[in-house]
Amino acid sequence: MAYSKEIDGRITRLVADWQGVDRKKMFGGTCHLLTGHMFCGVSGDRLILRVGQARAAELLNSALVAEFDITGRPMKGWVMVSADAFQTDKELLQLLDLARQFVLSLPPKTDK
Repeated sequence: MAYSKEIDGRITRLVADWQGVDRKKMFGGTCHLLTGHMFCGVSGDRLILRVGQARAAELLNSALVAEFDITGRPMKGWVMVSADAFQTDKELLQLLDLARQFVLSLPPKTDK
């Protein structure tokens, strides 16, 4: 599946000053990692966010947000957000900050 290079470019630009961010191709799209943890990505024309189960439950109250499910088994704590929900960079940054806050609460990744 193709992914929106426009959304990916916006993410890349908005997180450019964040320390510890990397970008990878994954899930037929692209993902962004923060200190080794995936915090967001792009699949098709939707934003993938890792926000934790409690925040995901809140976000799922919006018609513009769906469970992150590309395999037939939804991933807990992850959501997919329609591009209509982040038409401005301010809106996109607010969503990215939710994912950033969650990922920074996780234990550091260790190389194995």
